[in-house]
Amino acid sequence: MSLLQEKSVHDPAATRAGRPPAPPAGTGRGGPSALLGLLIAAGGPRYAAALAVDAVGGGMLRPFLLLYGIGVLHLPAGAVGLALSAGMVAGLVVVPLTGRWIDSGARTLPAAVTLVLRAAGALILLAADGLPLFTAAAVLFGIGSQSWPTTHTAVVSTLTEGRLRDAALAAGRSLRNAGLGAGALLATVAVAGGAGAIRVLAGVTGAACLVAAVLVGSLRVRAPQTVVEQARATGAGGEPLRRITLLSLANLPYAFCFDVLEVALPALLVLRLHASPAWSSGVFVGNTVLVIALQLALVLRLADRSRRAVMAVSGAALSVSYLGFWVAGSLGGGSGTAGIAVVSVLYTLGEILYTGSGTALVAASAPPHLLGRAVARWELSMGVGRAASPAALTALLAAGPGLLWGTLAVTTAVGALAVLRLGPAE
Repeated sequence: MSLLQEKSVHDPAATRAGRPPAPPAGTGRGGPSALLGLLIAAGGPRYAAALAVDAVGGGMLRPFLLLYGIGVLHLPAGAVGLALSAGMVAGLVVVPLTGRWIDSGARTLPAAVTLVLRAAGALILLAADGLPLFTAAAVLFGIGSQSWPTTHTAVVSTLTEGRLRDAALAAGRSLRNAGLGAGALLATVAVAGGAGAIRVLAGVTGAACLVAAVLVGSLRVRAPQTVVEQARATGAGGEPLRRITLLSLANLPYAFCFDVLEVALPALLVLRLHASPAWSSGVFVGNTVLVIALQLALVLRLADRSRRAVMAVSGAALSVSYLGFWVAGSLGGGSGTAGIAVVSVLYTLGEILYTGSGTALVAASAPPHLLGRAVARWELSMGVGRAASPAALTALLAAGPGLLWGTLAVTTAVGALAVLRLGPAE
């Protein structure tokens, strides 16, 4: 039985009408029951399990691979960093190809392949005894991880629509944030256990990815061919895809916000304000808890608002928070440290609004036969921004906090205006 057949058992009227099933009970509000219901609506229990594996694996990926290369294989830190960068670049190169594969009608098969690649990466990691095999593993992990968001959005967009799709995507992000935290914790525990524990964790990661790939592959979801063929026959899609391309360009400064939390704020707190590292850890944990708690609730609360307007407001909130970090940092000492912690709440709200509206806007605007290419362009801009941000942020901070926060505030505000003027009207 395919997943679409499984869903028809629970909602036959919707299936006969060609619509996704009705929203599960309880999704009108946030909470664990709504989260679970949305995850099941977006793919069923098997797909929800795969989402959890991806989330935990993502949390382990950066620290785990770095620690494996240095602590187990005893490679130079510089060589390990280059290998991880090679993996990220390879992943970015493959994202457009993944989008074209999705546009051929495939849905769960590309998602399953991303998990198989990560399982293969773990296997190669266990066999690695030097830099070449470690680099090969990093490339496989990079391709699998970078392509997963595109395939996931395509699967959810095929099984849900409208605001139910937005909520399902938000539920997936809440789960992912929880998994990222759990994965980082697992990597920390593995380090304490020594090289043997890290090897065991690599094996467990590979096995979990393989099981998840089997679960996703068994769903056998493809795009409804009638919808795709009709869209291709009419030749529609040029203008919406152009709008999505412009939106993706406007997204580049937005994408820097993630490494503000992971790179810029810790450097500012520890190196400039000489605060305890516990402050940057506390800001990170607080951000994670707020995202998990509020992401779904805010998406449901703003369901009657334009996605484009919400994304523009998120850019304004992020811009103001950057200026707030600048002012707080200039206070110095304990006052500056406490001020940064307070401003980080506004920053987190901006991040939640951004992640809750951006992908949803692309999915809502994309023509059915160009969904893969549309989402791939969006994810590519996200990946390019994230790849460039560590070097850019540290260079700007070295030149002075004013240059860092002023540049971020101005570029993000310009991006928000571009979203309002040029983005899709959804």
